[in-house]
Amino acid sequence: MSENLIIFNARIVTPTGTSARKGAEMGQLRIIENGTVEVTKGIITYVGESRGEDRDGYYQHYWHYNARGHCLLPGFVDSHTHFVFGGERSEEFSWRLKGESYMSIMEHGGGIASTVKATRQMNFLKLRSAAEGFLKKMSAMGVTTVEGKSGYGLDRETELLQLKIMRSLNNDEHKRIDIVSTFLGAHALPEEYKGRGDEYIDFLIREMLPVIRENELAECCDVFCEQGVFSVEQSRRLLREAKEQGFLLKLHADEIVSFGGAELAAELGALSADHLLQASDAGIRAMADAGVVATLLPLTAFALKEPYARGREMIDAGCAVALATDLNPGSCFSGSIPLTIALACIYMKLSIEETITALTLNGAAALHRADRIGSIEVGKQGDFVILNSDNYHILPYYVGMNCVIMTIKGGMLYPVN
Repeated sequence: MSENLIIFNARIVTPTGTSARKGAEMGQLRIIENGTVEVTKGIITYVGESRGEDRDGYYQHYWHYNARGHCLLPGFVDSHTHFVFGGERSEEFSWRLKGESYMSIMEHGGGIASTVKATRQMNFLKLRSAAEGFLKKMSAMGVTTVEGKSGYGLDRETELLQLKIMRSLNNDEHKRIDIVSTFLGAHALPEEYKGRGDEYIDFLIREMLPVIRENELAECCDVFCEQGVFSVEQSRRLLREAKEQGFLLKLHADEIVSFGGAELAAELGALSADHLLQASDAGIRAMADAGVVATLLPLTAFALKEPYARGREMIDAGCAVALATDLNPGSCFSGSIPLTIALACIYMKLSIEETITALTLNGAAALHRADRIGSIEVGKQGDFVILNSDNYHILPYYVGMNCVIMTIKGGMLYPVN
């Protein structure tokens, strides 16, 4: 659904453009005091100074919203999540607190394998209901577009089920969030393929990619390119074939060790390389040169007690940096936009202006949507958030607390209670 809407008396704060902002550009925001935004049939048709919208009878076929001087930002784009899954892994969190590593837990049957087992046992309705619950929570924190990955089936039936759930949610007439689906069949090696990683890649190429493409179940293909998971060569083979079949590319890269994932993303022209806690200097330079969005996930580093990705250095090297939550049942059971913002500013040394760009326009670019969303400009979707303040610096200052009072999707108002 979409609506005709006029938001007036707003302090408009937005990046600008139809592509990712790189390097110093990330800190450049357009600010309009006492601004007005007009949305017609869900699309922005005016952005600028007030035109007297508070007059009686002005634009009778439009809803009017008085922002009362509060900040109006583009809707947040959470460009890396795994929000469709079964079960939970709270005990594993306690194991990690006692010193178990993420890879160690995976090696003795926990980790992704545990969620795969639980997800395979769930049906469409139960999985959809749980996923819808996450979407509602995301919307309340200002998210208007989210990426969702499969990867908790690791077999034909359950991988397709995850993707069909996302399509169903995306087709809901009353949805608050647009979903961009990513096929992550190469999330881990399933037990039935133990020791046969190359054969599993063959299975994904031969039996999964064609049916997903034919049924338009996913736009992107992702792979966990990591030591002990999928090698650089296995990742390259899968992603090259996916690209030939029309998929856009994403990578889980250099999360645990410096493994060459960032370099591979640049080589293949991927939309984004994600995590990047251990990305090399050469990998960072290659991403900057190739225009690959570096999607950083500070909540995961926080939950795993790992060093944060070098966000400041990446921006200074000319990279386009995006931020996302990595909501998932294992390494980061959180979709908190407020905490993501605080961690990015406090520990990754991003300015608040760079952080806003990373969560809006650059997140959109990481999903191949910077021409449609991510900034408040004529021709883009009417997706916004309104803060409880006229000062956008409140976003990291109000640590871990939600300061969004209204999420607007396609001109539809969704108050945050």
